[in-house]
Amino acid sequence: MPLGPAASLFRGFSDPSRIAILRHLALGEHRVVDLTAHLGLAQSTVSQHLACLRECGLVSARPEGRATVYSLNHSEALDDLWSAAERLLELTGDAVALCRSAR
Repeated sequence: MPLGPAASLFRGFSDPSRIAILRHLALGEHRVVDLTAHLGLAQSTVSQHLACLRECGLVSARPEGRATVYSLNHSEALDDLWSAAERLLELTGDAVALCRSAR
């Protein structure tokens, strides 16, 4: 597996706000205004994170009137990833949070 695309994909998961957006989109389609209200983030912040997630192929956007509606791509694979991440976090405990080389 080429490492560049894998690193780019994992960049999509490197910010807690992006993870929160992905988890919220698992509930269904949302507009930016919906995500800002739910997550308490600025519109510009949500838009920047959505752009990153689109570049990674994790979300799609479609126009709806004057708004854009966002939805998850590959939701089943993301569910599998969340489960695997939870297993790894249980096994590593604080080691991941304290890993200085990952910062």
